[in-house]
Parts: sequence; structure tokens; C-alpha cells
Amino acid sequence: MGVLPVPAEGRAILLDIEGTTTPIAFVQETLFPYIKDNVKEYLRAHWEEEECQRDVGLLRKQAQEDSSLAGAVPIPLESGSGEEELERVIQAVVDNVHWQMSLDRKTTALKQLQGHMWRAAYATGHVKGEIFEDVVPAIRKWREAGMKVYIYSSGSVEAQKLLFGYSTEGDILELFDGHFDTKIGPKVESESYRRIAASIGCNTNNILFLTDVPREANAAEEADTHVAVVIRPGNAGLTDDEKSYYSLISSFTELFLPSST
Repeated sequence: MGVLPVPAEGRAILLDIEGTTTPIAFVQETLFPYIKDNVKEYLRAHWEEEECQRDVGLLRKQAQEDSSLAGAVPIPLESGSGEEELERVIQAVVDNVHWQMSLDRKTTALKQLQGHMWRAAYATGHVKGEIFEDVVPAIRKWREAGMKVYIYSSGSVEAQKLLFGYSTEGDILELFDGHFDTKIGPKVESESYRRIAASIGCNTNNILFLTDVPREANAAEEADTHVAVVIRPGNAGLTDDEKSYYSLISSFTELFLPSST
């Protein structure tokens, strides 16, 4: 590894989150367990609220679509016949959420409920977004050199903004020029990177994408986007072929911008 020059035509840096700006352990050992441990309490506390009912409605619709899948958990309708029935419906929602999470599903219904739960957790200080210590100083230098900086994550834009708005480094949302999630397209499809380039008003070869996932790097490369694979503690290992093929960095400080001498 060492110093990696940003391509001369580079105008924007596109960042993955998990395993790139943020330890994978934070997502796996803090964010997801928080949902599993607190979903029942959250539903009980917010059940009567319109937002919570919308979330449950989406989950119920998803459960109907999933009815043919092994282990799928249905969510019955509420008929209003008392506390016992309410507890039964809430438990069905809890069981459905746990089932979806056990399969690492990324349905809109699940992500929406998770996003609302995390919003409450961040706002009350129960959770703070973890950021690698090299991230903020490096992004400040990139921006001073005239680079635009964007986020592209499978987590929703709302969840991204919560992580960076309530981070261990404080509110750092000002460092980013925009956010993208899978509404723009899957991260393993090259067309997604073309859409991002069009959205931010540049060519794909004006973008440098930093990710820890070779499949994502490959998709970005197919769209003529520059890529570097980020090596962080806890990230999945790379094959020898991947190590020799991709540009690798272990810290954002290893990126060198020729215009920022």
C-alpha cells in the first residue's frame, strides 16, 4: 500500500460506509443488536403513532409477499379486541423482524423500521456513529483541494445521515455533498455508478470510489469509475488475485491529491 495518487481527472470521491468510513463491528455489534434487543419495547411505546403504523403496514405487506418462503412469519391484522391480541400482533412483528434480520435481508419495510429506531437511539444518545480516526481529517483536505465527497451505501440515506450527524466526531454532515442508497441501484451493478455520475453532473471517470467489497469495486470499474479497495480491521480478506489487481489503501491519508501539495 502506501501513497495512492487520485487520478488527474478526479473531481469527486464516492465513499462506502461499512468497512470503509466505519468499522464493520459497529454495524454488526452495535446497530443490528440494538434493533433485536429493543424492537418490542419500541413498538409498544410507539404503536399508536402514525409513523409506527405505517412501518407495521409495510412489514405486514412484505410478510404477505414472503408467505411462500421457508420460515416466513405472518403478521395478523389487529381487530381491536384487547391487550392480549395487541401483544400477539406486536410479537408477530418482532418475530418477523428477527426472521428477516437472521437472513440479512434488506427489504424496504425492514430498513424503514430500523431507520426510525436508530433515529430515536441516536437522538437520545444511546448510539453514536463510529468513524475511523483518519476519515474526517482526510475529507477536510480533499474538500480544501476542491474535491466533492459523496456517500453510497446500502443503508438508507436517512440512516447514513444519522450515523454522520450523531457520530463520535460530532455532526460531520457538512463534509458531504450528497448521499446515495440503493434507490439509485444496487452497488454490485455498473449502471448504478452511471446514474450517480449523471446525478452529480460529471463523467464516471471523474469519480474515485472507495469500498471494501471487490464485487462493488468491479461493478464501478465496469462503468469506467476509478476504484480503490479499503483494507480495515475486521473486513473480509481478499484473495491474492484481488490484492494484486486492485489499488489498496488502509487509511484515507494514503490518498494523494496532486492539487493539494
